[in-house]
Amino acid sequence: MLQGSLVALVTPFKNGQVDEETLRKLIEFQIENGTRGIVPCGTTGESPTLSHPEHKRVVEITVQAVAKRVPVVAGCGSNSTAEAIDLTKHAKKVGADAALQVTPYYNKPTQEGIYRHFTSIIKETAFPLVPYNIAGRTGVNITPQTMARLAELPEVIAVKEASGNLAQMSEILNLCGDKLVLLSGDDVLTLPVLAIGGKGVVSVVNNIVPREVADMVAAWEKGDIADAQKRFDRLLPLSQAMFIETNPICIKTAAALLGRIPSGEMRLPLCEMAPANLEKLKTALKAHGLLT
Repeated sequence: MLQGSLVALVTPFKNGQVDEETLRKLIEFQIENGTRGIVPCGTTGESPTLSHPEHKRVVEITVQAVAKRVPVVAGCGSNSTAEAIDLTKHAKKVGADAALQVTPYYNKPTQEGIYRHFTSIIKETAFPLVPYNIAGRTGVNITPQTMARLAELPEVIAVKEASGNLAQMSEILNLCGDKLVLLSGDDVLTLPVLAIGGKGVVSVVNNIVPREVADMVAAWEKGDIADAQKRFDRLLPLSQAMFIETNPICIKTAAALLGRIPSGEMRLPLCEMAPANLEKLKTALKAHGLLT
């Protein structure tokens, strides 16, 4: 079962190319610090600007580097069902454990279209799927009723919920029961999601403070609610700072400032932070004791 702190891993670049050596180092850093799942090629991994060969290479490297120590949930989403099927087949072939599938974006399918998108992927791949609900990026929400239909399929093992709507997440759990695992898609809602019955988080801030996120979730799992809340409260300003500008601009910039990656290089249309926002980010890192 997917649970605990999973990282929405950044994709490091060097001179316009995927920095494979740094990618491997990032994965080791995550596993050494208690991360319980690696999620490459999601939004934080800049999947929209990875070519398909690059995308597949990143997944392949991740699977090899992880070596079955924790689950690899490969980002395989697309607004083209055929492309999502192709990426999922590749993830399965190279040994990933599941595929993260964002709701088709831009074309804004109906709920029936969303359902058929996921069922078509399952039919063609017979591979575990984690639907990723983030209407703020895709323009369409997966309703609890549609999630309940999907939860009837054994291949749908979890949902990454980034709607920001705790009432909706509670309804998903009420309708789906133990048929799937609810994972928070927002660092700032990790503790509330755990409180309503979620099992973990696919985290952005985990890229720079994996041990802190892992320890916060572990405290909750042990039943030490006060300690979990204390740790969550400490992480909250840092988590909020990762979204001063569009993700993953801030997390890549922070990772570079802290020496986690050699460069915060991104691909257009993402670009460097505005100077004033960069200072806000540095202030948050200093307040957390990460930057002097």
